[in-house]
Amino acid sequence: MRGRPASQRTMVVDGRPLPEALDEALIRAVVHAFYDDVRRDPLLGPVFDARIAPEEWPHHLAKLCDFWSATLLRTGRYAGRPLPPHLTLPGLGEEHFRRWLQLFRDTVQRLCPPEVAVLFMDRALRIAHSFRLAVAFSRGEDTSLVEPIAEQGL
Repeated sequence: MRGRPASQRTMVVDGRPLPEALDEALIRAVVHAFYDDVRRDPLLGPVFDARIAPEEWPHHLAKLCDFWSATLLRTGRYAGRPLPPHLTLPGLGEEHFRRWLQLFRDTVQRLCPPEVAVLFMDRALRIAHSFRLAVAFSRGEDTSLVEPIAEQGL
């Protein structure tokens, strides 16, 4: 018995089947809507404006779509290293990560079915914590003081 054809198989990630609604089109919609909000945000917009020129945004958004595709769908499309550019941002702090997570939560809740929004937020919270630890470490700060940000605390 060979099972269902590959096109009909359910992908399982972290021991759970991925919802059928999670696909490349939804990832693209989330990434583009989220970064539209980020670019307009009074706290985060200037951080991005200082590093990404307007003509570079299409390439950056494509790279972010690849990142989330690889993260959620395990496509392997992203081969970059997202952390190093963040380590060079002066003044990057708790308020930036919290605001990033708030905007991200608002976007996925607006665009995604609940089970997909949970998957996006789970990954975003993990990424934010990892980056916060790395930033603190790179600054010589006590990383034991960096607590994970809970979605309920946003």
